[in-house]
Amino acid sequence: MRPEPPTGGAHGVLVVGSGTRFISGISHYTRYAALALSRRVPVTVILMRRLIPRALYPGRARVGAQLTAESYPPDMDVFDGVDWYWIPSILRALHRLWRARPEAVLFQWWTGAVLHSYIALAAAARLRGSRVIVEVHEIQDTGEAEIAPARAYVERLGHLFMRMADAFIVHSEFDRAALADGIDLGRRPVSVVRHGPYSHYDVAGAEPLREAPLDACNILFFGTIRPYKGLEDLVRAFDLLAAGEPERGYWLTVVGETWEEWTEPLSLIASSPSRDRITLVNEYVSDGDAARWFAGADLLALPYRRSSASGPLHMTMDAGLPVVICDVGGLREAAGGYPGAVLVRPADPADLAAGIRRAADMRGTSFDDEGSWDDHADAVLSLVASLGPHPSR
Repeated sequence: MRPEPPTGGAHGVLVVGSGTRFISGISHYTRYAALALSRRVPVTVILMRRLIPRALYPGRARVGAQLTAESYPPDMDVFDGVDWYWIPSILRALHRLWRARPEAVLFQWWTGAVLHSYIALAAAARLRGSRVIVEVHEIQDTGEAEIAPARAYVERLGHLFMRMADAFIVHSEFDRAALADGIDLGRRPVSVVRHGPYSHYDVAGAEPLREAPLDACNILFFGTIRPYKGLEDLVRAFDLLAAGEPERGYWLTVVGETWEEWTEPLSLIASSPSRDRITLVNEYVSDGDAARWFAGADLLALPYRRSSASGPLHMTMDAGLPVVICDVGGLREAAGGYPGAVLVRPADPADLAAGIRRAADMRGTSFDDEGSWDDHADAVLSLVASLGPHPSR
C-alpha cells in the first residue's frame, strides 16, 4: 500500500541536487528521484550548476560538455541552477523555494562543495515551514577529506546543516551506522532505501563496443579512477589471470577519468606483461558510449577499497551482467538479492582473480535487478507523513 501524499500535498516536494554541468552519478540520481516523486505529488527541482571554480575540479576538461541526452520533463518546475559563487543564482533559487512553499525539501548530500548553498536553502526552507530531509550518499568525499581545509570546513559547517534536518535517508545499514557515528541523530528518523536502477543507459539496445575478441572474457572497469576505487588491485589480478589461464583469453577494458592525480593504475597498465590485452579509455564518456561499453562487456569488476554506494554497480545490475565487487561499506547490501554478484576481499588481487573466475563462469547469463525508484518515493513520502506538518504551518 502506497503512503498517502504529505499533508498539504498541493505543495509537494522540492528536490535539491546536482545538475549536469559538472555531471556525475548524483546528477542522474537527482533526476530519477524527482521523476519518481512527481508521479505522486507536485515536484520542484533546484540544481547545483557550478559546483566549484572550474580550475579546481578534477574533471575540468569536460565541464559543460553534453554527455547525456536525459532531461527533466518540460512541465516540471526546474531551476538550473545555483553557482558556487552565488550571485545572483542563490537569490533566484531562494525565490523559487519561497514561491513553491513545499511540504518538504529533499537534499541530495554528496560533497562539501555545496555546503554553503545547502545551508542557505535549508534555513529558508525551515523559515517557510518546510520539513528538511537529507539523503546522504557519502558523509564526505574521500578526495575532499584528504585536503585539511576542506575537511575542517565540512566538519564544522556540516554539523550546522545536518542539525537543520528533520529526517535522513541512507542506502544501507552500514551508512546508517556511519551517519550515527558522525552526528547526533537524537530521535530523528533515518530511512534505509536501496538505490534505484540506472536504466537510462539502455544497454540491451546499445551496439556493443569492445576491442576484446568475441571469444575472450571481457572484464570491464567503469568509473572515475581514484585511490579508493582499487583499479591497481584489478590490474594486478588481471596479470595473475592472464599468466595462470592464458587459454581462457581474458581481456581487461578500463573506461574512466583519472581524479586526484592517481596514476598508479595507469603505470601498472603501461608496464603490464599483458598490455596488449588491455583497453584503456582514460576519459569521462557520454551516456551513449557508456551503454556501448557495457553492452560489449562480459562482466564488471569493481575492486573498491571503500564505498558507501556505487553508480556503476547499479548500471551493471540494470544491464543484468555478472559483477565482482569487494565486500566493503554498503556494497554487500547494495547488491543483496542480485544473483550475478560475486563478493571478494578488498585489496587482495589473488581473491579478486578468483572472484573473476567465478563470475566468468556466469558469462552469457542475464540477471534481474530488484531495485525500484518507487521504493525511494515511498520512503520520502512516508517520512514526510510521519513528521507531520512543520510547527510553523
